[in-house]
Amino acid sequence: MVSKLVQGALAVTLALGGTLVAVGPAEAATTRYKNCTALHQKYKHGVGKAGARDKVRGSTKPVTNFTVSNAVYAKNAHLDRDKDKVACEKR
Repeated sequence: MVSKLVQGALAVTLALGGTLVAVGPAEAATTRYKNCTALHQKYKHGVGKAGARDKVRGSTKPVTNFTVSNAVYAKNAHLDRDKDKVACEKR
């Protein structure tokens, strides 16, 4: 059984001649946060893409305990000021 959301996406994709990309329930329910304070309420140390590394200067140690989620990062990439694929990193 195919959900109505997937059926609608398939119809739009076929009509536009694009590529169909599967969207799971976790990706569909992802929240876009207004700022890092709001994001930190759910993701204490920030959120990053799989394989991302926190970019640091000098002797500062990188944050390694951020939540890894490509879907959440994609919705909140606007909060990644240093463009290191980790948004709102915090110790």
